[in-house]
Amino acid sequence: MAGRRAGVLTGLGLALFPSLGLQAAAPDSRAISLPAPPPPLGFPQLQTQVSCPALQTRLRQVLGAEASVWSVSVGDGSGRLLADLNGLTPRIPASNQKMVTTAMALDRLGPDYSLTTRLWRRADGSLLLTGEGDPDFNTPQLQRFAKLALGQGGSSSPTPSAVRIQLQEEPPQRWWPAGWPGEDRVEAYGAPITRLAVTSNAKAMAVSDPPSRLQQLLAAEIKRQGGQASISTVAPTPNGSPPSSAVLLHEERSIGMHGLLSLANTESHNFTAEVLLRQAAGSWDQVTSQWRTSQWLAAQGLPMAGIKVVDGSGLDRGNRLTSRLLVALMLRMAQHPMADHYFASMAIAGERGTLRNYWYDTELQGQFFGKTGTIRGVRSVSGLLNTPAGPRYISMISNGSSAPNTVIGQLLRQTRNGALCP
Repeated sequence: MAGRRAGVLTGLGLALFPSLGLQAAAPDSRAISLPAPPPPLGFPQLQTQVSCPALQTRLRQVLGAEASVWSVSVGDGSGRLLADLNGLTPRIPASNQKMVTTAMALDRLGPDYSLTTRLWRRADGSLLLTGEGDPDFNTPQLQRFAKLALGQGGSSSPTPSAVRIQLQEEPPQRWWPAGWPGEDRVEAYGAPITRLAVTSNAKAMAVSDPPSRLQQLLAAEIKRQGGQASISTVAPTPNGSPPSSAVLLHEERSIGMHGLLSLANTESHNFTAEVLLRQAAGSWDQVTSQWRTSQWLAAQGLPMAGIKVVDGSGLDRGNRLTSRLLVALMLRMAQHPMADHYFASMAIAGERGTLRNYWYDTELQGQFFGKTGTIRGVRSVSGLLNTPAGPRYISMISNGSSAPNTVIGQLLRQTRNGALCP
């Protein structure tokens, strides 16, 4: 796939994110039990003992009687665990799951990666349309494919006006992560995840049968341009590639990796996050992508006890993360050659994305770069907080808080008090 870069840090000789040999083993249902690798020389690793009692006390006071439903962890750039309340308790993370997905995607695929939709001509003259799940694939791009299919796009050997086109697409059982509730699957935010998706398979609501919709749209456009088409759907090859004899006629690329990361993190776009998970894992099979993501996490030396990855977006309530894992992940990503890409993809307090309406015109505005997460009964916010004493990596996950937004604001303000942790 174009732009793909695996094991980025291995190639740079840093060994922080090692190549995992992702094709070597088959997934199973057993818990991940890989030993944690030693920390790379010269890179901080999150410590296990709390080192700032003053901040620990302040955060405990903020949580009060609700402490049992919260997990809060705070670390600094040197790896000190400044405060930690239930930091190793696995909780439903909601869209904080996207922090895992985007970190792996950036590391595995690289900053120049984009998702590609391609039109191929087979040896028998039929056409094949393949895709990688571009979330912004739209009508103008579909019009260009229709024009090329009719031989009006500058091809040296135009196809007849009656064309045969096959759409390479995943079977319906792979369109949604298994744990997504039925009521979510009909909403735009829970649209099916497919390789060929016009406007992310969503209008006002989710598109229930994306291949049928694409067939109708493509056939109508070809007819509008004066041709006819016989369009059907075929399953992808195991590696998603076209026949070796096929000739590439045209390709359309998505926005680059920075834009994809921002869609997932700043805007919390579920479709984009799910596609990034599959592409980074190298498989659209859900069990395989889950297993490979867990492998990648384990290879970073993160605290894996109780961790469970079941989707890339966090809509599935079967996910389990800990606040300490998310802080350790952010600390590791801060050492990544593409750290700026990762943290720049987050929402900004009082300014951008899902945090634009929070803490505007306060000391937190523009100082917190984070990822939000919200599903019924769950509220999570994790990210990088600039403080007078330097950066703080903070993760706050509640499963059952009565007023989580108020608590999160108080936790951030206490953490920003640099005098507490000299």
